[in-house]
Amino acid sequence: MTPVTRQEVLRLYRKIFRIAKNWQSASGQVEETIKEKQYIRSEARTLFRKNKNVTDAEMIKQCIEECEARIEIGLHYNIPYPRPIHLPPMGLASKQGRAFRHQEKLRKFSKPIYLKSHDDIS
Repeated sequence: MTPVTRQEVLRLYRKIFRIAKNWQSASGQVEETIKEKQYIRSEARTLFRKNKNVTDAEMIKQCIEECEARIEIGLHYNIPYPRPIHLPPMGLASKQGRAFRHQEKLRKFSKPIYLKSHDDIS
């Protein structure tokens, strides 16, 4: 990891914890605010620890982009949790064959960047 990349990762880590410190839930309830603050902290710790040994420059760049996207979406919508994606159900294709593989491929490519790590730890 280059020094510039290291600084950028540490900047993002500090930014997340500052956001968690000042976070207010959309409902304004104290219990919900505390729960969301804890979620932000634990999610950040889990993902940063999981990716601490990543050395590939392209993978580091993807992780940074995902982190920035999740921060922006969380601040914009005022929810700390990843926003769900709405894809059509896979009930139209049979459980095997070309159509099923095609739907699986479309689902994989249509997944937003901010959900890639969420599926890894869920």
